[in-house]
This record gives sequence, C-alpha cells and structure tokens, in this order.
Amino acid sequence: MMQLFMQGNEAIAEGAIACGARFYAGYPITPSSEIAEVASRRLPQVGGVYLQMEDELASMAAIIGASLSGVKSFTATSGPGFSLMQENLGVAVMEEVPCVVVDVQRSGPSTGLATKPAQADLMQARWGRHGDQAVICLSPATVRECFDLTIEAFNLSERFRVPVILLADEIVAHMRENVELPDPSSIKVVDRKLPTCPPEEYLPFKPDPDGVPPLAYYGSEYIFHATSSMHGERGYSQNDPENAAKKIERLFSKLTRHMDEIVHFKRYYPGDEFDLLIITFGATTRPARAAAQRAKGEGIRAGVLQLITLWPFPEELVEKEARRASSVLVCELNLGQLVHEVKRAAGKDKVFGLHKANGEGFTPKEILSRIKEVAGSAQA
Repeated sequence: MMQLFMQGNEAIAEGAIACGARFYAGYPITPSSEIAEVASRRLPQVGGVYLQMEDELASMAAIIGASLSGVKSFTATSGPGFSLMQENLGVAVMEEVPCVVVDVQRSGPSTGLATKPAQADLMQARWGRHGDQAVICLSPATVRECFDLTIEAFNLSERFRVPVILLADEIVAHMRENVELPDPSSIKVVDRKLPTCPPEEYLPFKPDPDGVPPLAYYGSEYIFHATSSMHGERGYSQNDPENAAKKIERLFSKLTRHMDEIVHFKRYYPGDEFDLLIITFGATTRPARAAAQRAKGEGIRAGVLQLITLWPFPEELVEKEARRASSVLVCELNLGQLVHEVKRAAGKDKVFGLHKANGEGFTPKEILSRIKEVAGSAQA
C-alpha cells in the first residue's frame, strides 16, 4: 500500500498507467486537463507516448489506431469535447476496439459553465452515437474509485472488445483526498484475447462462444481489415440483412450476457430494513449518505444505493433493491435523466427525483429536505 494525497484526475491518470495504458491522445479541456498534464509527464517515464492532438475528433481516432496496434490507449475530455468524440466513438463500437474515454462532466449545454459541476452527460454517454449499439459506462464517487474504476474500465474494455466510458464529474475530478493505492503486484490486469489459430485462418470478427472475438494487433503476422461500415467476420463490407442483424445483436449481447461481470454498485444501508431508497451516482453519493444519516435522527430509515455501472443499465439490481423500499428518491445534478431509467425498472408511482442544474453540487441539507417530503408523501 502507498498513501498519497491526490486529486481525482491524478488518480485517473495513475490508474491508467498502473493497468498498462501506454498511449494517450487528447486535447486539454477543463475540468479534465489534469489527466492530460499527468499523462504527459508520467507516460514517457514508463515507455509510453503522450500526444496532444489538434482536437477531440483526432484524439479519438488516434487512440483507436493505437489500440489496433496493440497498445492500451485512452483519452480524456469534458462535455463539448465529448460531443466531438461521438462519431469516432461509434467507429470504436463498430470495429470492436478496446479503449477508454474519460468524460469529466461540467455544466452545459455547449461551453456552459466551464468550471462548474454537472451530471448531465448521462444520456449522451449512452445514446450519443447514431445507430444501435451498447457501451459500458462507469462512474466514480471518490478519488480511490477514480483509480480503481479506471483500471476496471480498461479491464472491461479489453475483456469485451468495447470502448468504455469513465463518467466522472467536476467535483470528484478536482477533489483531493488521502488515498491508499494498492501494491502494483496486487492489481488485476486483463489483457485482450489474442488469436491462437494460424494467420490464414484468422477471422477478426468471428466471436468465440462468449460472444467476443480475439483481436490480433496491427504489425503482427495476422493481417486483417477493419471498417466502420457493416462487415462480416472477415472484416470486409457485407450489407445483407442477415449479417447486419447478426452483428447488431452481438454488439448488445456480448455485454448483456455478462452483466454479472459488468455491474458494480455499493450499498450504504443502515440495517437490513429501510423505508426510503436513495439512488445516486458520482458526486451526489456523499451528500446523500450524509443526508441519510441525518434522516435517521428524524425517524426516517433511508439507505443509499450508489450505481457505479450506469450502462448497460443494471435494471434487475434497481428493481430488486427498490422493491424493498416504500419509496425511491433519485438525486442527480441534471433536470432528470437517471430518474427515467429508475422509473422504468421500479415503477413510476414510487420513484421521486431531486434535480439541480445551476452549476453547484447538492448539500446534505437539500437532500434531507427532499427526503422528508418524499417520506411524508409515502405516509399520506
């Protein structure tokens, strides 16, 4: 163990290096810029490459190329830059390229309040690209989670040949805490599955029984073609309906078949029983926990469920946990995005929201006030 006083953004960069990332391409943007700054210093020290690009479109293209060459790669941005990355993020989905994209959310729309927090990119992370596709999205609430979930993002990306979005927010990214980082030898690192067949037999998009095809790297003896257009198992364009349906279905099912590996969450419950369930992600988790503690003094039994995996949405988990409560309160720094998913899983009659979109975070007092309103509604 190594104890450090560090920032969330610094922890993200160090987590990436700890799990073997050796290429970063990006364009600095507040509030994610410290990730680029740390990557520019640290990557050359471990034999890696830092590349500042002319914009976010090129940044995303560069990490796709690096990953296809066999190097774990990542980029970091914030809302406006994340919007520009969406087209090539879709390319990574279609070509099944492992890579990690960090979006440190800030207040918008457009350039908005550049240094103020928000959690309004939730739906952009899921639906920002055109076409049907699935991605994995994780969200940290502490500096230590910034480190751990960056590693998990790379591991899931390599395991499932899919881009993974780490959806942080300004509060977590700029927060400084004492953290104990694990010994490097104890960190679980997943590397991509390589082909074992002779090069002439290699089909880069033919899945193994787990739904995930092995991925050779450019420059090896395995020569293959990757295209953003619909393609068959050889990687060349193939536009017949049967193949298109099969490909799209597999982009979803290679993730949904393995939800037990993908879904992460934390429970903060006062005991086995509670009346009100607060659902959070990212920076809203900490004031929600404080509010739940204060609610106990008001005679209200409240528990907090922190969603770490946001996409694919953990519907079964939310439905199961919500069933234990009389009412559910969703706290999020936007005008209501997660609450719709929770209502879909838990039923709209018992789900309430607390939303804020003025560039400031929640206080425990604000959440406690809403807890009392919701608890009163449930008793009425």
